[in-house]
This record gives sequence, C-alpha cells and structure tokens, in this order.
Amino acid sequence: MRITIVYDNEAKEPLRKGWGFSCFINTGEKKILFDTGWDGCALRHNLSELNIPAEDLDILVLSHQHWDHIGGLPVILNSSRNIEVFVPASFSAKLKTEIASHSNLQEVTEKCRICNNVFSTGELGNDPKEQSLMLETANGIYIITGCAHPGLEAIIGEAASEGEVRGIIGGLHDSREYDLLEGLELIGAGHCTSCIETIRNRSPDTFVPIEAGYVINI
Repeated sequence: MRITIVYDNEAKEPLRKGWGFSCFINTGEKKILFDTGWDGCALRHNLSELNIPAEDLDILVLSHQHWDHIGGLPVILNSSRNIEVFVPASFSAKLKTEIASHSNLQEVTEKCRICNNVFSTGELGNDPKEQSLMLETANGIYIITGCAHPGLEAIIGEAASEGEVRGIIGGLHDSREYDLLEGLELIGAGHCTSCIETIRNRSPDTFVPIEAGYVINI
C-alpha cells in the first residue's frame, strides 16, 4: 500500500498547509481518501499537485464530525457521484442525509471491512465517537488516525486484536500513552499531536514528522 499525506498543519512546497488532516491510501485495488481537512480549496490544490484526481477516488472514510476533518467534504462529493462514504453512525442526521444525496453512504458502528486489507475500528470513544483505519499488510497492522480522541489504548487495543501493530500515522491529540508506542516501527505523528516533541525524544528511531506531501509504502 502507498500512503500519501494530502492535508496537514505542515506541508511541503508547493502544497498548502492548514489545520486538519487528510491522507490518500492506494491499496492497488482501491483508492481511498481518509478525512478531508478543513479548507476545500487547499484540499483540491493539494490533490492536484499530488496527481490524485478526486473523481478517481473509490472510497471516502471520515473519522469524526469535527470541522477540521470534514471541511473539504463538498469538494469530494461534487467530484464523484459514485463514491462510497463510510462515516460513524453518530454523525448528525442532517449531515448523513446530505452525504447520502451525493454518494453511497455506509454508517459504521462496529469494526468492519472497508475493502480488501482495510478495516475500520468501528466507533470508539464518546465525545466525539471516532473511527480509525487498520491497514492489514504482510508485515502487520498499520493504523491511520484522524485525531485519536478515544485514546491510544482503545485504538491500538482494537487493532491488536487483528494482528501485530507495526505503525501508526495521523493525529495523536493529547495522548500521553507513550508506552503503547514503544516497539512500533513507524510513528507518523502530525496534525493535532500536542506532545510531539516528547514522542520524538522517546522514539527517535521510529518517529516521523508527517506533513502534506509525505509518502510511504507499507
């Protein structure tokens, strides 16, 4: 699988940065966008610069209903009427109705399969409820998070029930569960990670400061 950070607080030139998160996952079979950042114009610009046509996306996964993760949603929905959109069932009824009018809406409650080798953790936490992705590879499980509001114990614990967790990429919010990151081969922390320097210092060999334009094959 090839993972490309599309939107983040930091960005490589000539990409645009902004508060929020989005990443593109190419499984070889499906093209998946996870979250949309806040600024739809910046999202469109970054997708274009990264040569990722929005109209070619097969699946959109939204982690949770916070403005910095769904702001670019209209850009994607207006680009492809056939896209499949996976959202936590706790999304507001009005927003789900709007999404369903432009796409094939899938509401997520429990852990479920998104496509081959890609799974949702299901809704975790309470305020807000949030889903993360689990990418199944020959090397183990890699996690993609939006903000990790439910906490790393819940997210990594859910993923560990499917196999050995080898890495995590995305926003880690205010998590201080540093011990849970020990032993991972990849810690791609960005967006809302408030303790990023502590994580970097504790795991200097595996920490990666992700930004829009960062690409990794797993």
